[in-house]
Amino acid sequence: MKRGYRQLIDEAEEKIETLTLEQAGALHGRDDVVFVDLRDRRELERDGRIPGAFNCPRGMLEFWIDPESPYHKPVFAEGKTYVFYCASGWRSALATRTAQEMGLEPVSHISGGYSAWKKAGMATEAVAAK
Repeated sequence: MKRGYRQLIDEAEEKIETLTLEQAGALHGRDDVVFVDLRDRRELERDGRIPGAFNCPRGMLEFWIDPESPYHKPVFAEGKTYVFYCASGWRSALATRTAQEMGLEPVSHISGGYSAWKKAGMATEAVAAK
């Protein structure tokens, strides 16, 4: 049975926690929470990011989460709460489900992603070009 992107997102959203902007905003800045920006570098440089967010391009997520991977990033072994986001909430829904399946808990994502966060006037910061 063929499943398109929308069905994959819908299936993921049935099994993950989706935060409202208000819920995510209440978590932002806490020492026990890591915001994970799944967008690529060009998106960050063009649009900015949520202050203090850790950038993990979506294509590297599985490799950076898995402690057995040669690309593992220690941020994913800190035992914190992880809040994922992308531009619109689609990549982050899929990534949140994948992270759960890999044993990363607790993990959630932001409804509407960075676009909704920025549109609501919530805190953002510029990202300098490398």
